[in-house]
Parts: sequence; C-alpha cells; structure tokens
Amino acid sequence: MNTYKTAEVAAIIGIHPNTVRLYEKLNLIPKPKRLPNGYRVFTDFHIQQCKLIRLAFQIEVLQNGLRKKIAQMITVSATGDFDTAITITEEYLKQIKQEHQNAEEAIEIVKDILSGGVRENSTQLKRKDVSELLDISMDTLRNWEMNGLLAVKRKNNGYRVYTDGDIQRLKIIRSLRCANYSLEAILRLLQQLSKNPDTDIRIVLNTPKQTDDIISVCDRLIISLSAAEKNANTLSAMLYDMKEKFS
Repeated sequence: MNTYKTAEVAAIIGIHPNTVRLYEKLNLIPKPKRLPNGYRVFTDFHIQQCKLIRLAFQIEVLQNGLRKKIAQMITVSATGDFDTAITITEEYLKQIKQEHQNAEEAIEIVKDILSGGVRENSTQLKRKDVSELLDISMDTLRNWEMNGLLAVKRKNNGYRVYTDGDIQRLKIIRSLRCANYSLEAILRLLQQLSKNPDTDIRIVLNTPKQTDDIISVCDRLIISLSAAEKNANTLSAMLYDMKEKFS
C-alpha cells in the first residue's frame, strides 16, 4: 500500500497541509497512523477520501438540510462504512431532484399567475388581512418590503393598503421563496417583468447581474441544483469504487 506524508497529500489534492490537518480534526478523514517521530502516515484511502470531500463541498446547496446530509456522508465514509455512505448519497440525490422539480414548478406557477393578468384595483386589504389570505406571516411581509420586493401604498392614516396588483406580486414572491429562490433573484425577476412582461422567467432567475458583488447558490438555483445532481452521481460512483478498493 502506498503511504504519504502530510505535505504529499496536500500536493496531490491541491490544498494546504493545514487543510489536511483540519480534515483530520473534523473527522472527515480517518485518523492516520503516526511514526515514532510523530509524523503522520497517510494511505490511498486518505487520498480518495480527500478527493471525495473536495467534490462533495464543491456545490454548496444549503436548503432543507442538504449540506448537513452531504457532511454526514463524508464522516460516515471516513469510518469505512461505504454502504451507509452510499445510501446517504442516494437520499441526497433524491432530495436534490425534488428541489429541482420544485424550482421548475415554481416557474410554471409564476407563469400561470401572470397569465391571469391584473384586475382593477378593487381590493384594498390591510397587512393583517393579506397575511391571513396568503398564509404569509406579517414579519415575512415586512421583510419582503424592506428588501425592496414590494412597495405598498399607504392611506392618509399611515395604514398600508394592498391592491390586486400587490396580491399578485406577493403570490409570485411566495411561490419562488417556497422553492428556495433567493430574494435577490426574485427582485431581479420582478424588476425585469416591470420592464418587459414577456421576460424569460427561467433565464432571469438564473442569471445574476454582473455588478453583483456576492452571488449565492440560490441566485442561480436551477443551475446550481443541476450541478449538485451531477456531483452527487459522481460521488456515488466514487464511493462504490472506494468500497471495492478499501473494504
């Protein structure tokens, strides 16, 4: 069996030696044996496990416990329990596919909402009424307003009044948030729809502005989920290979 020093593992994987030590501290790799002089001795198992870690965290999908699940898979694999690690990966892949389906369905819901047009502003509801009508908490409504997703008119007495157009806009926001699109992505879509009602919803939701300083996974959700699905399939293949080699 091949053996490696810490610096050699780092060079092969393309990380800093301290990262290798951190992996060990976090139980993401097996505890390496040590020579009488205290030097760590790593094996091919450690090399493959490090590659697994790098790929697993390449796409950071955070929602609904997905990141926690993939981290669990890594720690289980480090113990040599590849069967359980494979099962966890399959569950992760299944959930990724469901998230992808939810994201696609949300786009169709938005299209349906928009196709209905906007009625005359016969509706004038208070925030509490809107909260009950759409099953959205009042704190969430405040948050969406603070983030620029909605600008609600006020009466002379200061009370907010939600119109039919506001209700339609809130339904769009709610549908996209339920599918885990980011507030930034939703705001980007709403701004574009106000300029061009025929905007391609899918493209806008998954295309951050070039001026954006920080781009999150949920700012291009469908693209990220597709990449995560591809990664999960590769992870599964790697685990089967590791099971054959190191069990």
